[in-house]
Amino acid sequence: MSFLRSLLFSTPLIGLATVIMWTCSMIASLFDPLGNSQHKMARIWGRMLLAVSFIRVRADGLEKLSPDANYVFVANHASYMDIPALLSQLPYQFRFFAKKALYKIPFLGWHLKRAGHVPVDRSNARASLKSMSEGARIVAQGRISVLLFPEGGRAPQGLREFKEGAAYIAIKAGVPVAPIAIVGMRPLL
Repeated sequence: MSFLRSLLFSTPLIGLATVIMWTCSMIASLFDPLGNSQHKMARIWGRMLLAVSFIRVRADGLEKLSPDANYVFVANHASYMDIPALLSQLPYQFRFFAKKALYKIPFLGWHLKRAGHVPVDRSNARASLKSMSEGARIVAQGRISVLLFPEGGRAPQGLREFKEGAAYIAIKAGVPVAPIAIVGMRPLL
């Protein structure tokens, strides 16, 4: 029954929500070069995806974070649903670090750039360092945090070794690292 519900209900609604919110976000990006409107729409999109997928997410420990501070958020990445979960639960303006290949996809790459997300070329150490410096500049400059998946992408099982980028950004920007443990999402997608 769960597979049938997913196939007939959740999957079409995920597609519809994505098309609608992405279109609204693309239009908003023409008027908001800072990416704040796009982030708000992404939060709504994340909540919609979780709702139509019947996924409940609980965030513990947010009370330990200062609402006025910027952070370098670091999270494990095991599922395609991690991003909607993070968007729906983190009450902060933040920008993702995303693999450079996503920026080559028509419209998506343009939108990621307009929303202020940071491309990372994982195959080029010099380019990666430049991305980390850009992330530090973003965090140090204003009321925007950044979020990284320090494993460098989704890990099929367990945790992979963390890369040093988050520590570099936090030290360079003078902001704390806020670790996030995503638990229970791996079997979902």
